[in-house]
Amino acid sequence: MSGDYHTTATYPTEKQHQRWKTRADDMDMNMSEFVEAMVEADMKKFDAATVEPDETNRELRAQHNDLKSELDHCRERNRELEDQLHHGERGEIRDHVRANPGIAYEEIVQYLLDTVPQRATMHLNDLEGDALRVEDEGYYIRDEPTGSDDNGWS
Repeated sequence: MSGDYHTTATYPTEKQHQRWKTRADDMDMNMSEFVEAMVEADMKKFDAATVEPDETNRELRAQHNDLKSELDHCRERNRELEDQLHHGERGEIRDHVRANPGIAYEEIVQYLLDTVPQRATMHLNDLEGDALRVEDEGYYIRDEPTGSDDNGWS
């Protein structure tokens, strides 16, 4: 061995040695090459004496709490949007079953038949102005305008 190299010994536990040996074999290296490569790689990443955490535990907790609040807000908004989306026949059935657990199919059908006029009025009121217009006791649908002179009513 020439004078340009030095021997350095390390005393890993049996478990560490086996883990290192397995990894060295995977990388097609002998143990000396592996230990040298790992020490050099580690030294290039950071200097252990000067490393400071990016964020303190207090900052991490604050971020966690902010994200949790945002998640809770998003979940609530999602629930509201789903309620709006299902506000109709499905929502009506869901609400009625929730209020009457164990209700029979026939009773659900009868409930829907009994409440058709109220629900129809509610839906028509919701659509009037945006998608429907009433004229002379008749309803007309609003289509998407096709040009600057077209108001979209048909």
